[in-house]
Amino acid sequence: MSDRSLHDPQAVKKVANRLRRAQGQLAAVIAAVEGGGDCRDVVTQLAAVSSAIDRAGFAIISTAMKQCIADPDADDADVAERLTVDELEKLFLTLA
Repeated sequence: MSDRSLHDPQAVKKVANRLRRAQGQLAAVIAAVEGGGDCRDVVTQLAAVSSAIDRAGFAIISTAMKQCIADPDADDADVAERLTVDELEKLFLTLA
């Protein structure tokens, strides 16, 4: 089984908090759309949600990069399961 999860508890907490905020913002956008909210306000809030999600993605990639750099030559089985530089780059570009 592949273990490409975040191992830094602080990073996990920050990403989860960021995603919860985005979830709350998205709920507000949905309510505004359903309630006939002002188009400008809805789009502005939607942009904020999108930015929050992108930042969560960048934080995940950043953490993965730090994990690879912290111990790039480890002899344990996790090394084979780590993301390669090419995989990290591809993930990063999916958010661009």
